[in-house]
Amino acid sequence: MVSVTSLAVSDEPDEPAPVRRKKPSAHAHHAGHRERLRERAKLGGFVALPDYELLELYLFRTYPRGDVKPLAKALLTRFGSLGAVLGATIEELATVPGVGEAAAMDLKLLHEATLRAGRDKIVKRPIISSWSALLGYVRVALANESREQFRVLFLDKKNQLIADEVMNRGTVDHAPVYPREVMRRALELSSSNIIILHNHPSGDPTPSRPDIDMTKQIVEAGKALKIAVHDHLVVGREGVASFKALGLM
Repeated sequence: MVSVTSLAVSDEPDEPAPVRRKKPSAHAHHAGHRERLRERAKLGGFVALPDYELLELYLFRTYPRGDVKPLAKALLTRFGSLGAVLGATIEELATVPGVGEAAAMDLKLLHEATLRAGRDKIVKRPIISSWSALLGYVRVALANESREQFRVLFLDKKNQLIADEVMNRGTVDHAPVYPREVMRRALELSSSNIIILHNHPSGDPTPSRPDIDMTKQIVEAGKALKIAVHDHLVVGREGVASFKALGLM
């Protein structure tokens, strides 16, 4: 005989099984942070973002996933400012843990783009009449260089830029300068006027005694060839010093 067990049927509906909520994954959290940061940038503009968030936003393009805020802050801590981060060499950037070749290249690409945008403001127009644009350009080009660099802006008769050339790179406090090489290059480019540039990695743009002596030598060498030296600009993180404005030439 087969025994059948009777089932009691209740009129009450079954209670739903408790729902176990999943904790947000780290990926979801970072994705949410990225979207919030992008939204803030759209609503308030990039100018409203502090440097670390602006750098973080840029690094999103290099690192599609993960939290890059610690890396952005580590870069700013290591180099001191956003400009110094962009001005650092690929080798210097690579000393920061987490910065790979792709990130270093992307940061240098941004620096080069910024530099060229500044150069666009001074080409095909008399530099003397675009002085504020020139000062902005030289600060981007030189203010954050870790080693002293000597370069020359070669100008034509209308004071328009022919070339911006690095004549020499040196140590943290010295770059050798050869007035004859400066004038030789000016003749090769048919340059009638020049502006001398160099940086002080210490940050203080105050001209030194060797700076003053070297400038006098270049000015004298130019006189014999009818090549005028309009100015010598010394660039540091603290500003730009003009020999002409200081009465040093």
